[in-house]
Amino acid sequence: MSNREFLSPPPSRGNIPVVAQIKQTSNVLPEFLQSVSLNKFMRHSRLTSDFDESSLEFQRKILERSGLGEETYLPEALHDVPPRPSMATAREEAEQVMFGALDNLFNNTNIKPKDIGILVVNCSLFNPSPSLSAMIVNKYKLRGSIKSFNLGGMGCSAGIIAIDLAKDMLQVHRNTYAVVVSMENITQNWYFGNNKSMLIPNCLFRMGGAAVLLSNKAVDKKRAKYKFVHVVRTHKGADDTAFRCVYQEQDDDKGKTGVSLSKDLMAIASNALKTNITTLGPLVLPVSEQLLFFMTFVARKFFHAKIKLYIPDFKLAFDHFCIHAGGRSVIDELEKNLQFFPIHVEASRMTLHRFGNTSSSTIWYELAYIETKGRIKRGHRIWQIAFGSGFKCNSAVWQALHNVKPSPNSPWEDCIDRYPWN
Repeated sequence: MSNREFLSPPPSRGNIPVVAQIKQTSNVLPEFLQSVSLNKFMRHSRLTSDFDESSLEFQRKILERSGLGEETYLPEALHDVPPRPSMATAREEAEQVMFGALDNLFNNTNIKPKDIGILVVNCSLFNPSPSLSAMIVNKYKLRGSIKSFNLGGMGCSAGIIAIDLAKDMLQVHRNTYAVVVSMENITQNWYFGNNKSMLIPNCLFRMGGAAVLLSNKAVDKKRAKYKFVHVVRTHKGADDTAFRCVYQEQDDDKGKTGVSLSKDLMAIASNALKTNITTLGPLVLPVSEQLLFFMTFVARKFFHAKIKLYIPDFKLAFDHFCIHAGGRSVIDELEKNLQFFPIHVEASRMTLHRFGNTSSSTIWYELAYIETKGRIKRGHRIWQIAFGSGFKCNSAVWQALHNVKPSPNSPWEDCIDRYPWN
């Protein structure tokens, strides 16, 4: 009986922090109970009797274009007919993801839970009381002086925000470990209405999560996989259109709660990306690329508004790219805008196919993919890019400290030979 895997991601170093290790984890339930093929998805959607024929056909078309494969996962409560969304079943999903990832993280690193000084948990849509971070403290009996944070409502880019927060805390609290848990919770956030803009998340989001260990202890530098080099965060929330482009609300029909996606989403994401890379570029790009960008920027601003802004070649700055697997259109747009080759978005496309959009943890599944392929060598730089509601675009830059081997129980270890999948 095979187990479903959760990736437990990497560690980090700010000016002080050093990345400890990317670890990963296994689901405690049999894979066949929670995997959802496209046919199974449509069959269950019809059996719930919540969707009219137009909505069912819409979901079928979205699934066909989504880039998701036949082995993604949904929580147990949504496999039942009728589904059983409740606070209790949502807690069960959260425990399965968080504790599965953390058990593996602690086993693989030989770090004792009592050694953790900082804990950051991010989950956008499920925020119970006591919090998810408190559930972890209770489960592992973490020490009473732990600095614990629970981030909610920050969307798919919250994983990078959580890493940034942990990095800042490690610069203040010396000689300690930080753990970041990035996840989303689907059980209580499935949409059972007929507003088409709210049905899209049902077709794309799937179950998954990651746990990351970070350290600022000098002794950990030799066994760390990566050092944390840069983080750049862009927030477009001051613009009303950007603020509402990913919006949780009730529909006008039956008052069913869901997350609506605006038709302007891709344009807003593209604009946020341009702002983000304008800040990131000077930190990572060769001088020649910076000059080309600056010259076209000045010409565009002061002489001719229609001059096309030069898009720097980030392939000169990075060896690997982890683009948030939000959907096929997101990956397509970034591939075009950043002039990437198929190899540069391979990890994102394969993650979307194998695991779906697991929200803030997708960038860690992608890094695990590149590791399992044996592609990360000492000195290589990795660029993680994530988008989130608000609207936000966040970037994180890591540098490999040595030739990186995949973590034990990698989510890809039993299927990597089947990928890349076309």
